[in-house]
Amino acid sequence: MKLSIIIPVFNEEETIGLVLKKVLALKISGVEKEVIVVDDGSTDATAPEIRNTKYEIRNVKIFRHGKNLGKGAAVRTGIQHATGDYILIQDADLEYNPKDIPRLLEPILQGKAKIVYGTRLRRLPNLSRDERTPHFFLHYLGNRLLSFLTSILFGQWITDMETGYKLFPRKAVKDIPLAAKSFDFEPEITTKLLKKGYRILEIPIQTNPRSYSEGKKLNTVKDGAIALWTLLKYRLID
Repeated sequence: MKLSIIIPVFNEEETIGLVLKKVLALKISGVEKEVIVVDDGSTDATAPEIRNTKYEIRNVKIFRHGKNLGKGAAVRTGIQHATGDYILIQDADLEYNPKDIPRLLEPILQGKAKIVYGTRLRRLPNLSRDERTPHFFLHYLGNRLLSFLTSILFGQWITDMETGYKLFPRKAVKDIPLAAKSFDFEPEITTKLLKKGYRILEIPIQTNPRSYSEGKKLNTVKDGAIALWTLLKYRLID
């Protein structure tokens, strides 16, 4: 099986090199890796970091947007150039550990699932770590609410619709028109896969959330409202 790992990146000069090296270090029996990096108009030293690391990685494809268009646009560019049987989204900030990728692939390779999400929320809030601040506790509640609404609207229980770790067949999205430009990519692709009749298997994962001072880009209120509208739009209108 060939796996296309899409890495959308915007201003992640401190982590993109390490992410690429961690992805390179993955050894998965029977799986060929294709790495697709989409630099979404970074204005820091991300581009040089990518160039410095790419020589260590086989089958790497690098694309660059002339200006920042958003995560959804970067992922869509990656999907357009992917040639693997399966596609996985890997964020560039190291909140998600590439060591979890073989765990996500396992049910695919065993024929037990066609789509796998890595869930961070099959648990109560962790008030001593992940949700220790009011902002992150609100983020947790917002994710749980959006995932609950996804479950109600589309008839399948989902605990973490907003997860960045999504693994799906390339053929599943080949004929799906994707329009998301920003973080609305998460609800859009989830709703459209569910409407096509796919079942999503969730695998618990651990994450290392970073603070907004460390560069976290998601806006809980603004992006949460957009995600809510996206869910309703693709259920009730489109």
